[in-house]
Amino acid sequence: MQIITLTTDFGTQDWFVGTMKGVILGIAPRAAIVDITHEIPAGDIRAGAFALAAGYRFFPKGTVHVAVVDPGVGGARKAIAVQTANYLFVGPDNGVLSWALAKEKIRAIRALENEAYFLKPTSQTFHGRDIFAPVAAHLSRGVPIQKIGPAMKDFVRLAWPEPRVRRDGFEGEVVYIDHFGNAITNLEGRLLPRSARAACEIHGRRRRLCPLRTFYQAVAPKTPVALVGSSGFLEIVINGGSAEKALGVRIGTRVVLHADFPTPSV
Repeated sequence: MQIITLTTDFGTQDWFVGTMKGVILGIAPRAAIVDITHEIPAGDIRAGAFALAAGYRFFPKGTVHVAVVDPGVGGARKAIAVQTANYLFVGPDNGVLSWALAKEKIRAIRALENEAYFLKPTSQTFHGRDIFAPVAAHLSRGVPIQKIGPAMKDFVRLAWPEPRVRRDGFEGEVVYIDHFGNAITNLEGRLLPRSARAACEIHGRRRRLCPLRTFYQAVAPKTPVALVGSSGFLEIVINGGSAEKALGVRIGTRVVLHADFPTPSV
């Protein structure tokens, strides 16, 4: 049994995800299909890249990861498969695979051009069903990646917003907002200072300070707190609420990690 994961912006209201699964099972009936998420905001390649990067490494070696956040479907962007030391990745070459691939040792990159592995007829608007799903299914059954198309030297890479070093700490930004309204930043947990006077400054709807803690309920209900979440990055959270709504944070909102700041009241 081979595992194939799906990460898309299709949602679950329509037939798109179910149809992709039907195509996969028609080719690889013993495949185990796992949904990482289908709730990526429509066309948000960065959010798709973050979700895939946050989740892919928890799967067994040999898993085939399919990511389809594809506003350029039918256009000039290529479709690719990438083999790493541990996994196979399939998706549009628009950067959605790149943050996951940044952590992997690349073995091969191939353009999906061998139509023998596509569904026929091939729609210009639903490559998830007609190209990515069947190619992933064939790869899961052991078809060598070399057979699906010509070699490529590289793939499109999304720029990762690197934190900026300040005299009193680090400056980062919100890169993802989850279902709970928690704002995940690009500040890795290893950057957190050990000082008891450390604090986080959020430039949302208005400037707010919040303490650094290790779990949500370390502060009073409806109070902001900063902590390292399961992704390994600093998150801005409201205990029992939504940081997105309460603080007005958005993708790109500035967040400053102070190593020595008067501890804010909670």
